[in-house]
Amino acid sequence: MKAALIEAPGKVTVTTVPDPTPGPRDVVVDVAACGLCGTDLHILQGEFAPTLPIVPGHEFAGEVVGIGSQVTEVSLGDRVAVDPSLYCYECRHCRTGHNNMCERWAAIGVTTAGGAAQYAVAPVANCVKLPEHVRTQDAALIEPLSCAVRGYDVLQSRLGAHVLIYGSGTMGLMMLELAKRTGAARVDVVDINTDRLATARQLGVSASATDADELDRPQGWDLVIDATGNAAAIQDGLDRVAKAGTFLQFGVADYATRVTIDPYRIYNQEITITGSMAVLHSFERAADLFATGVLDPQIFISHRLPLDDYPQALAQFAAGQSRKILITP
Repeated sequence: MKAALIEAPGKVTVTTVPDPTPGPRDVVVDVAACGLCGTDLHILQGEFAPTLPIVPGHEFAGEVVGIGSQVTEVSLGDRVAVDPSLYCYECRHCRTGHNNMCERWAAIGVTTAGGAAQYAVAPVANCVKLPEHVRTQDAALIEPLSCAVRGYDVLQSRLGAHVLIYGSGTMGLMMLELAKRTGAARVDVVDINTDRLATARQLGVSASATDADELDRPQGWDLVIDATGNAAAIQDGLDRVAKAGTFLQFGVADYATRVTIDPYRIYNQEITITGSMAVLHSFERAADLFATGVLDPQIFISHRLPLDDYPQALAQFAAGQSRKILITP
């Protein structure tokens, strides 16, 4: 089959690899769409994946075209979205419910072959069947939405909160949509990319700016969310948290990223600094939310490109010239 392959740091090609074979409790998915993500850029930089080469793609959905000998939960022809998370279920973190901290953490498209290919294999337990009205080509959005749902689990957002989001790419916009639906009094967005801010305004942001100073809220925000991973944005966001507020590191930063914190202010103003990593008990809920129309795919998906264009799509995504790019094998 044809697949994208990250061969070495900085090198990605489209080539031919063997077709996947399901294990007893696995299914083979004919991939309808696979989303690009910041994690894919980190893998291309040589981070995250323990070994290269790897077929990337952890956001995907498609049709079941092969099933293992012990699979009864799905049938050939079922349409599914795939949770890429692979846990050991044996380590202390898994046993205490923190599976995303698994000591043997792995993920489809990160440590094993993923969905940037014509076919992908996944455990049947990771597959969520799609209702009839949900388009398979749009359902690759469920995985990033499940990360956003996990982020709001960590935030424990209260009704009437004032929220500031850094970044209006796909993940920042998803956090915007969830904030609106979790009773925020207002949601403001900061991004240096004015084209992306236009999408935030289309989605009904309370206010948007290229610099938080333009928003004129000296008392700060109850919830500040970084969806960029950028050091300058993170540093600025930490300074915008109101007393008794929370800062969520949601964007994926480079390993070498460093910022400065003020320990006395954290103590004196009871500021919480926390993080949210990937998916945890949130994929099924994200699938349910997606089925209710919490996101408009026509707004969130800016490009649908063929698999042959995967290298160029990664470059386009890295340049910030898109919202969600979907590869359609």
